[in-house]
Amino acid sequence: MSSNHQSNITIQEAKKILNKFNCVDIPPKLKPSEKTLTRQALIVLANISDYQILGICADTPEEGILAMKTYSHAFGYEPPSNLPKIEGPVYIKLNGKNGVCYLDSYSGHHRGVLVSCQSYSQGGINEMYGHLPLDLFVE
Repeated sequence: MSSNHQSNITIQEAKKILNKFNCVDIPPKLKPSEKTLTRQALIVLANISDYQILGICADTPEEGILAMKTYSHAFGYEPPSNLPKIEGPVYIKLNGKNGVCYLDSYSGHHRGVLVSCQSYSQGGINEMYGHLPLDLFVE
């Protein structure tokens, strides 16, 4: 899934790359080079935080679950597989620390993935990025 090799992106550069997704309702379609850079930036920040919480808004359960699985694998989590079957737009929340996940109907207009990086230490990273593309980690 993700490229685990070290990136040459600094923490400041990673934040700058991801900040352009903040407060967007629907993320832009990325060119392959932008997708690679965005993935690397997210992995840099995930690696310096203790865990991540994902909030996924998608048009279909399948699209949302695929995003949850690909982001989970990129962050080294095992995604749950016992989610309920529902129709229509969904919201999925996954806590990477304890694996708690829920899927529910969603009537809002946002689409994409919110990634909240959480750190235990005061000086760590505690920031949210997104809405990021649902297919960011889809090959």
